[in-house]
Parts: sequence; C-alpha cells; structure tokens
Amino acid sequence: MTDRLNGKVALITGGTSGIGAETARLFSSEGAKVLIVGRSEEKGQALAEDLGENVIYEMADITKEEDIKGSVKATLKHFNQLDILFNNAGGPAGAGIENVTQKDIDYGVHLLLASVILGIKYAIEPMKAIGGGSIINNSSIAALRYRQGDPLYAALKAGVTHYTRMAGVELGPHNIRVNSISPGAIATPIFYGGSQRANDLTKEENERKMEKLRDNLAKAVPLKRSGLPIDIAEAALYLASDAGSFVTCQDIIVDGGRTAMFNE
Repeated sequence: MTDRLNGKVALITGGTSGIGAETARLFSSEGAKVLIVGRSEEKGQALAEDLGENVIYEMADITKEEDIKGSVKATLKHFNQLDILFNNAGGPAGAGIENVTQKDIDYGVHLLLASVILGIKYAIEPMKAIGGGSIINNSSIAALRYRQGDPLYAALKAGVTHYTRMAGVELGPHNIRVNSISPGAIATPIFYGGSQRANDLTKEENERKMEKLRDNLAKAVPLKRSGLPIDIAEAALYLASDAGSFVTCQDIIVDGGRTAMFNE
C-alpha cells in the first residue's frame, strides 16, 4: 500500500464483483473512500464489510437514470465529495445481427452507453466543486476488432470510447480528466452470462467455470495467460491517481497483446 489515493473519494458502478470489486479493493488499499453500487445486495454488503468502514455499498440499477443520479448523491452524502468515477458496470448485449430485437437494443443502450453518458453528467458538478477529478469508463477491445463481442455490444463500446474523448475535451478546462480502459480477455462472468448469471450459480459452479475460462483465454493472447480483474484495476488506479494527471481523452488497451493478433 502506498496511499496513492489518500484523501480521494471514488464511486464504482458494477462494484460488487469482477473488475469492479477488485478495483474497490485496490482503491481502498490505496487510501480512497469508496462507494460501490450494483444490483447484488448480498455481494455488495459482504464486500463492503470485508473492506472496512471506508467502503460503502448502495443498491443501484445503472440502466435507470434515477439510480445513477442517486449513486452520485449517495457518494456525496457519505463522503462529502467525488474525486473519481469508474463507470464500470456492464454485461452481455445483443443476439447477433440477424436475431437482434428492439428490446436487445434498448437494454444494451441503457446498460452500456447511456449509463456512461449519465454517469459523466451527474459527476461534473461535484468534481467542478473540488477543482477537478478523474472519470474512467470501461470500454472493450470489441470496439476495436471484429469478433471480440456481439456486433451490438461492439458498437456500443465504440460509442463509449468516442464519447470518452469528446467529454475529455469539453471537461479538460475544469481539470476533469476522462479516459477509458479497453479490456481484452479478462476472466470475469461476462463470458458465461454476466454477473446476473453468476449470482444464480453456487460458489463451486462459478469456480469451475472460471478455471475453465482462464485456461481457454490463456490460449488466445501472446502472453499465454488470461487477464485478471486486477490487471484492469491497476490501470484504473493509474488513471485515478496523480500519476495520470496529464492523461485525458485516451483509451488504454489492457489485453495481453490480443488486438495485435488481428488486422480487422
């Protein structure tokens, strides 16, 4: 622990499992106070209790604008400021080009893109009030390469990456940095149905699926290991900390070299 986030307050969406939970753990160990939001109350409360008094869980569904706005309000209520927003929540979206429905599109837009846009919107004023902040959006290498995700998912993540750049330009004069991270083959439940599916499985079932997943993902990258949530958490820490103070409007690819294997 080096206290790289000492005195800072972070809001992490999708913070009850996977990348979000690992980032909450890392941020907390670096001195930050953290509000995690997500739909699994059981997991969220357990994580907050495990990490101690500087981590608080609030239930929220980030497909709903009121819950996004409420998450920012809750952060200010508990900790009086907001320095870091990690728009991390996400999940599978789409059913293939020939089978996609309006319902798929609506859900995907709200989950993957609107949640980021609205998260940024409601973080601006609290960050202006303290002289700046860092907003980090979880994108994907699916935005960059073919067959790294469903076409709808890929298109929406491309929107996240581009919106990140545009928001970074507009908010730069307020010392609010906006960046995205594009994970590659990271071993999380998104590969077998997302956190909702994982919540329905037993601990042993999740462990078996995760072990098989890590083995398969390791074969798909030059480094010959699967990415882990901590790999993304460390990238988020860099962007959230003073070490990344001159970095904005950027997309950081963390994929073990996978995108270099494709030219599409």
